[in-house]
Amino acid sequence: MRRRRVSRVATISMHTSPLDQPGTGDAGGMNVYIVESAKRLAQLGVEVEIFTRATARDLPPVAELAPGVLVRHLTAGPYEEMDRADLPAQLCAFLSEVLRTEAMYDPGRYDVIHSHYWLSGQVGWLAKERWGVPLVHTMHTMAKVKNLLLAQGDKPEPQARVVGEQQVVDIADRLVANTADEARELIDLYGAPEQRVAVVNPGVNLTLFQPASQGAARHRLGLPQDAHVLLFVGRIQPLKAPDVLLRAASRMLIDDPSLRSRLVVACVGGPSGNGLARPSLLTDLAAELGIPDVVRLVPPAPQVELADWYRAADVTVVPSYSESFGLVALESQACGTPVVAAAVGGLRTAVRDGVSGLLVNGHDPAEWAQVLRRFITDPRWRDRLSQGARAHATAFGWQATASQLIQVYAGALAHLHQVPVAVS
Repeated sequence: MRRRRVSRVATISMHTSPLDQPGTGDAGGMNVYIVESAKRLAQLGVEVEIFTRATARDLPPVAELAPGVLVRHLTAGPYEEMDRADLPAQLCAFLSEVLRTEAMYDPGRYDVIHSHYWLSGQVGWLAKERWGVPLVHTMHTMAKVKNLLLAQGDKPEPQARVVGEQQVVDIADRLVANTADEARELIDLYGAPEQRVAVVNPGVNLTLFQPASQGAARHRLGLPQDAHVLLFVGRIQPLKAPDVLLRAASRMLIDDPSLRSRLVVACVGGPSGNGLARPSLLTDLAAELGIPDVVRLVPPAPQVELADWYRAADVTVVPSYSESFGLVALESQACGTPVVAAAVGGLRTAVRDGVSGLLVNGHDPAEWAQVLRRFITDPRWRDRLSQGARAHATAFGWQATASQLIQVYAGALAHLHQVPVAVS
């Protein structure tokens, strides 16, 4: 019997480009996931073509992200950034461009479709039917999960998204979950057949994110050498809950005013999602709490600079209401900086409680203040967590992620065609 080999994957990322800077707009951990896994897949001999929506007129139709990885910019709607809520209206236009691209080549160009986020899953659904190839889908976030864990004042995800996600779950040949918890949510909340759900942990770039001198990092970033640095990295929106860090810092200063001269609360990221409605949220909140002198707001940073922020911090704070994984937590730990995170979703996997950081139940600023204060008052304990942080992070490499994805692709392809599939 002829063996088939997974040699080229069509990756669909409609609503955000892998070339966008994470931490602003709709760009975040998913962008990092797509870029890093695509590079490693190509290194393992699987070519990747990423289809995304063009957001500027001067973007080239095709750009090489890395050897074996192409990014295809497709025209679908206005070039300027669109609200995610308006993107479903562009599904037909985007799908048409995807199908037009494939039609320029001989049949069988793509072996597998891998879609990311539910909008891309809708495109992948129809492309799968046209091309006769399997659809592998990664949710990254799920409406039903987010609606169960809403931040105060945050808007629930619309029913149209819930329905769209259910359709993708029903049609996908394989569903990739970032953690066992996410796999259980797919099964329990969406009725996904257990045999079609595969757990593949995301990774971290262990070459870029690694321990280095805290003093040198602080010097490069203009931070005092004796500062107590609490770090938040991510998009500024209610879901990510950066306000919890500011409120906790305020409580710390009320309890111990002597901290004010050395405390630095650094927030690296830009407004996104519902946070766009109030882009000055953190500035206003800092003023309201009387702590503008200790809060430092930093725009999204490239990864090399971001690694310095992790190294410069005493602790990275991830107080999200919902996270499918939490790449920020993993990047920080890879740099040797422990993490305090909310005990939700994938953060329970990304952080090893009591070893590489701490998990906090709930979002009470008083409780977060108590936990964060220990990182200042107990340096030996913090150093132990720092050692555990790096050790924990080294178990998560993108090479392993890519290898497991190839196995998932091969399984989906073999099931569809009922033939053995080569994976190497």
